[in-house]
Amino acid sequence: MHSVSHHGRATAYRTFDRGGDGHTVLAVHGSGGSHRVWTPQSRLAGDHSVVALDLSGHGESDDVAAAPGYETLSAYVDDVLAVADATDADALLGSSLGGAVVLTALVERSPEVSGVVLGGTGVRLPVPEDLLTWASTDFDRAVEYLHRPDHLFHDPDEETLDVSRAALREAGRAVLERDLRTAHAIDLRGRLSGVGAPALAVVGEYDRFTPLHYHERLGEELPDCGVTVVDDAAHLAMLDAPDAFNDVVGSFLDRVPTA
Repeated sequence: MHSVSHHGRATAYRTFDRGGDGHTVLAVHGSGGSHRVWTPQSRLAGDHSVVALDLSGHGESDDVAAAPGYETLSAYVDDVLAVADATDADALLGSSLGGAVVLTALVERSPEVSGVVLGGTGVRLPVPEDLLTWASTDFDRAVEYLHRPDHLFHDPDEETLDVSRAALREAGRAVLERDLRTAHAIDLRGRLSGVGAPALAVVGEYDRFTPLHYHERLGEELPDCGVTVVDDAAHLAMLDAPDAFNDVVGSFLDRVPTA
């Protein structure tokens, strides 16, 4: 793991590089996640370097004193831009809340990028009220809710479920609640017309949290955005159907010229 210091804290990241001469892709995880969710995307590194970071308070990164909502969102954007600058990343890949962080960076900070991949995200990310309550008062129930069928995963084995539950518990109740409340507050409607980079919105066939129409809305609001469905996957398509997800992302990156 490497880290970059910025705004009085250190943000950790891991680089997967097998000598490919394509893009350098910075991957941004979602609520309660870490760089580890992108491990299957290391298979892209023969063609495109993949950098996966830990947002503040996640994984090996320092935490930040930020209130849920825009304050946290802005801090996460700072994390992304600091790592992008340190690694010369020219493409961004975001999942769920990470996708909204990427979009916010593009709208408010205008980094120069060649392409953007948005998985399981949208211009809004409303969170069920019950889940917000459980994240505050009944953490175990929140974790189990996220692992109901077709929430995070479509048809996972028990090992995958155990690893995912353990990862959320490692992130902890406070971080998960902050992430969920930050996601719930996001509203990028009508703000994406100035994003010039080509984009691809990727949705799992069975995703109940951010279904197809969320991604079709991205396709309508972003000037240059295609929409692709990954079969046999739910919200975390990059883990649920990694080969299909990688094929879609790799094909998109292959078509996009460097910035």
